[in-house]
Parts: sequence; C-alpha cells; structure tokens
Amino acid sequence: MGRNDRERFLQLQKENPDYVGFRGNNTVVTRTPPPTTETVVCSVCQRKRNVASDSLPEDVRSYVCLQCQEDAANDAG
Repeated sequence: MGRNDRERFLQLQKENPDYVGFRGNNTVVTRTPPPTTETVVCSVCQRKRNVASDSLPEDVRSYVCLQCQEDAANDAG
C-alpha cells in the first residue's frame, strides 16, 4: 500500500472507526487444497497418470485412464 493510500485509509478510519477498507474484510479468497493424487500406470496404454486418490479402484493395476475410456466408448458406439 502506497503512502497516499495509507494516509487516506487512516483518515477514513479516523472519521468512521468501523471502516474496514474499500473491499471490506469479507473479500479474502480462501483456496481449498487440491486433492491428493497418486501416480498410476494405465493398464491399457501403459502411460503414467496423476489420479485423485479417492477415485482409484481397489486394484490399481486395473486402472484405465480417461482417454482410454473415451476411446473404448467411441469404438463401441
């Protein structure tokens, strides 16, 4: 915050003790942490994929990546 901005903020806060700033105190953006991922090898194309841990099958050796799933759906349909 520049000197002029700080002086203006202090002036406005002196005039109105409840003043919290132009954007208020509810504008802080909180980010949710990304899901934990694991590196898994696709059983069809043998490529390594980073996959959310909660969406993995019980046997990770049977994992099929989304690209291979889409290819299989296009071939079948």
